[in-house]
Amino acid sequence: MKLNSNGQRILYELFRQEYQENAPHSEEAHYFELFASTQILKGKDLSDEEVEQGVLGSGNDGGCDSIYTFFNDCNMTEDLVGDLVASKGASIELIIIQAKRETSFSEDAIMKWKTVSQNLLEIGVDDSGYSSRYNEDVLDAFSLFRDLYVKLLRHTPKLSIRYCYATFADEVHPNVRAQADELIELVKKLFPSPKTSVTVEFWDANKLLLAAQTQAERQLSLTLSETPVNIGTHHDYVALVNLGKYFKFISDENGDLRKHIFESNVRDYQGHNSVNQDIQTTLDSDGPEDFWWLNNGITLLTDEAVLATSKELVLTDPAVVNGLQTSNEIFQYYKAHPGKVEGEMRNILVRIIVPESEESRDRIILATNNQTNIPKSSLRANDPIHWQIELFFKGRGLYYDRRKNYYKNQGKKSDEIVSVSFLAQCMISLLLQKPDYARARPSTLLTKDETYDALYSDTQNLDVFYNTAILGKKIEKRLKHSPDYTQAQKNDILFYVLFYSVAKHLNKVAIKSDDVKGLDISIFTDDYIDGIAQDVLSRYVSLGGDGKTAKNPALTELLKSSIITP
Repeated sequence: MKLNSNGQRILYELFRQEYQENAPHSEEAHYFELFASTQILKGKDLSDEEVEQGVLGSGNDGGCDSIYTFFNDCNMTEDLVGDLVASKGASIELIIIQAKRETSFSEDAIMKWKTVSQNLLEIGVDDSGYSSRYNEDVLDAFSLFRDLYVKLLRHTPKLSIRYCYATFADEVHPNVRAQADELIELVKKLFPSPKTSVTVEFWDANKLLLAAQTQAERQLSLTLSETPVNIGTHHDYVALVNLGKYFKFISDENGDLRKHIFESNVRDYQGHNSVNQDIQTTLDSDGPEDFWWLNNGITLLTDEAVLATSKELVLTDPAVVNGLQTSNEIFQYYKAHPGKVEGEMRNILVRIIVPESEESRDRIILATNNQTNIPKSSLRANDPIHWQIELFFKGRGLYYDRRKNYYKNQGKKSDEIVSVSFLAQCMISLLLQKPDYARARPSTLLTKDETYDALYSDTQNLDVFYNTAILGKKIEKRLKHSPDYTQAQKNDILFYVLFYSVAKHLNKVAIKSDDVKGLDISIFTDDYIDGIAQDVLSRYVSLGGDGKTAKNPALTELLKSSIITP
């Protein structure tokens, strides 16, 4: 690949450095797909794990290296769609990415998008006829989008379809742009609603480089309407903030919502339900009442709050822990009425709290969110056991991502970070002997109290969590590094390899907490893992070798039957 411009060379050096630091990835081409997707999705505040889950298997991909579907800006997985509660004003975003280590944009890539869109975007299509043409990951990704769209159809969702093409190119040839225009028209005919937006984005070397060098802002300035009231002996404040100023505070330089400052809020935006409709009505009102008289306001947690001037607070790592619905309605209102921002006279009440400790922070999150009807499962990561796991892991070189992307934003490597869902998948695979369940329901594993209580008991020894996580990450790293499996196979067999590795070593199926606590992780060498993985793969292939196989208990039972139980 000949690099002519300085921007191309800088981007390539940056990409190579990241690739070398992420040694588990076996192929540079695959890592570029992950790298490009990370830059394109930066505003979505996804974890590395979530980004990687959207990168599809190689071969027969129809020009789709990665596919992501969002509902109300929330990353969707298959297990989430079934339990989704729809509402008016909902939004769906489909992002399709093609990433190539080339110095040009080709017409061929756009033409592939035309074909796959005609084949798989049509509602009601029987995609079984395309099983030999497109790999299973592609079919599943489009199926998830179609299922979500149909479920929300009567609520007239706002639909955005983005095709993102990333290369090391410096410019786009007019013929390629013409192909892109034809693609847009084709897809608009499939979704003729005026609420549908279709775009083709060309991510060239300079655009990728700019995104790669953009870091999450740790300090944000909050402009106040009046001098804030300092509460107690700490630097905690209560203040009135102009609605237009608050809109600017929660908006980034591109005019998008600063999603990362809402990461500690346990509820996601619920769309235009009755409560949020009331907020919109209040925003639209010309009545004499100030907004803060009619609204509960916002609670912000921050690591540090410094009064820069009498009417400006500088906040370090601020997080909205209560008031997500209000914040989203304010953002949507002024996004739709930009001319009202500067002339706005109304205020919102904002509480700024600097917690003394992580434990205090969690208690505040629980208290402020327990005031409304929230499923217990939404509060899991704030239970004391997860705080204990985080502290225990940190002292041993692992980082438990209890607060999503907290350690990623601190520059920790992805192979050192353990997400809440990954640990749950590993625990379910070992202690409940259900790797099929772990593979099938990555986003909703802990919604059942019975499952949660069995795994996260207050009396559970912390070594059990650590040994489970360290072995899970070790196997994940080994599979990523191996060229012997497709991306789909790596995803499908990971938790089976974890279960079978331990079960074979112990020579029993019913793995208990004490068994995991006493594991000598050094026994699980690369050679041992490779042998187990090949054994699992052969059985997986014998049963069909696809995603349905991985999500079905038949493979689990087949592996169990090969283990001699004393």
